[in-house]
Amino acid sequence: MVRNSEDSEYNTMKKEWSKQWVSSKQPRKQRKYRAKAPLHIRRKMISAHLSKELAKEHKKRSFPIRKGDKVKVLRGAFKGTIGEIEKVDRKKLKLHIKGVEKKKREGTAQTKIPIDPSNVIILSLNLSDKRRQTALARK
Repeated sequence: MVRNSEDSEYNTMKKEWSKQWVSSKQPRKQRKYRAKAPLHIRRKMISAHLSKELAKEHKKRSFPIRKGDKVKVLRGAFKGTIGEIEKVDRKKLKLHIKGVEKKKREGTAQTKIPIDPSNVIILSLNLSDKRRQTALARK
């Protein structure tokens, strides 16, 4: 019997992203879930812990990051840097923070360094949006 690549026995992992997927111990499946997730789901993946004061005030541990939030970098070369979020890159799941930049080799321009959201803590939230305020009040 000749088997082709579309045989269900050999092709157990789905090709498209699935919301019904619960979890797996296999790192490749975890990476695939994050890599193939649509942008509206990635928004929740870009969340960070709240500072102790904010966590107590809002009774939440973490919250999705948004442009305008004030954060502190906890890990890496820019550890201790406090800045405002300038850009949230949902495609790459990274943050661009004011003050976290590196000089180019030519010495003329500065480039933003993308930071992983797991390496920051939120110090103050941008509450200009009413939807965000209701989301904080929930639960």
